[in-house]
Amino acid sequence: MQSAKQKLSDMASTAKERMVECEAKAAEKAEQAMARTKEEKEIAHQRRKAKEAEAKMDLHIAKAVHAEEKLMAKQSHYHVSHGLHNAPVPAPAPVMGHGYRHDPPGVTSIPPAAYPPPPTGPHHHPYGNV
Repeated sequence: MQSAKQKLSDMASTAKERMVECEAKAAEKAEQAMARTKEEKEIAHQRRKAKEAEAKMDLHIAKAVHAEEKLMAKQSHYHVSHGLHNAPVPAPAPVMGHGYRHDPPGVTSIPPAAYPPPPTGPHHHPYGNV
């Protein structure tokens, strides 16, 4: 099932890349029609090449994400978290002296913050918005 989902996702990403390439070609033709010098035409051509390269890069990133999703679905039974994956970590209680009067009266020792700090905010994908 995941293989079929990955293939469909890859096909959709490929179609998106081809659409971007067609838009880049159309934009290049429009720029070249308005260009007056050979240099302006070359600039239009280089812009098209850059847009196509960016679309190709986005395609490869999307394919990597799809493969990762397939792998995670395949290995999901190895990573059972029981719903505690994004649970907040409770703050540690302040530590009082050791009973040997190390701390002056009324002063408490507080341990350093936990390392690494727990994630905050929405979860972001390591490959950006794909």
